[in-house]
Amino acid sequence: MNFDFSSEEKSLKLELRALLQDVGGPVSARRVMDDDALLDRPLWQELGRLGWLSAAIPEAYGGQGLAYSSLCAIAEELGRSLAAVPVSSSLYLAAEALLLAGSDAQKARWLPGLGSGEIIGTLALVEGSGPIAAAQILASVANGKLTGSKLAGDGMVADIAVVAASEGDDTGLYLVELDGAGVRRQPCASLDQSRPLARLDFDAAPAELLGSGWQLVERLLERAAVLSAFEQVGGADACLAMARGYALERWAFGRPIAQYQAVKHRIVDIYVANELARSNAYYGAWALDSAPDLLPRAAAMARISAVQAYERAARDNIQTHAAIAATWEHDAHLHYRRSRHLALALGTRLYWEDRLALELGRESYKP
Repeated sequence: MNFDFSSEEKSLKLELRALLQDVGGPVSARRVMDDDALLDRPLWQELGRLGWLSAAIPEAYGGQGLAYSSLCAIAEELGRSLAAVPVSSSLYLAAEALLLAGSDAQKARWLPGLGSGEIIGTLALVEGSGPIAAAQILASVANGKLTGSKLAGDGMVADIAVVAASEGDDTGLYLVELDGAGVRRQPCASLDQSRPLARLDFDAAPAELLGSGWQLVERLLERAAVLSAFEQVGGADACLAMARGYALERWAFGRPIAQYQAVKHRIVDIYVANELARSNAYYGAWALDSAPDLLPRAAAMARISAVQAYERAARDNIQTHAAIAATWEHDAHLHYRRSRHLALALGTRLYWEDRLALELGRESYKP
């Protein structure tokens, strides 16, 4: 096993980083926040045109058929740049749901568009505050019609939603076209304004079954958790670079503040947390590609450590910059907003800590 990117994937990362430095970065996030836009559409179209969005989609459905580790490499660079594009909603969640449970006809209809960026998807899972659990799903399907309300990232721009709903005693995932009858969208306030949220109300909206069983939802979240962990690692690395760079150039009492223990120890703590998160993310990527039996544990480990690392890096980056970081013009708060958004997007850290404890307990009691 090799817990690192291949030389080709490292080249892929550098190529995408160069692109995002030209057309992405904090400028992308601010373009959405300042203009009240819903996504950086020029960047999204460019990513689709150049094939970045279709990396892990099979060739049979118009993709490149690369390993998941390639998509993980892409996710890391998108997180580093704060790109304001719906990759997590459309690829980590909607496309993965289709790959996990969709029929050949459903895959053939939707995956080529998701891979090109012409179609945007999202996952409509939660309905409000509370734990992620089958008992919390109140949306229901009867005779192919969906009724209920959901909160969804990028729901205002999505063309399709994968919706968790119950039919009788069974909970499953259903595909809904959001421009169809019986669907109403409302924008919701979000701490990260570059990743807007929406409330989706369904009133007898036509819904097509993807797959049944709560385990399907858990498998989808595990895949997305690994991909999101790389996005968080990329963001945490960007915060580390910002904090280090400022500490070296900012002088106080005749020397750089990087020479003071209170500052340099903080930066070292960021580095240590980032490397731990990176190691767990690599393990998750390997399990995603090569060891599906280990994915539940690996995904939980990657998720927990990535949440901790990005939150620490974003917070301590602000502390290192001091008062200037609290201004709207500075970029430090953009990473803090993104870190909080990603920390909650797939369930809280407590949810994943419970999942990890459950997996470790199962291993301990194997006969």
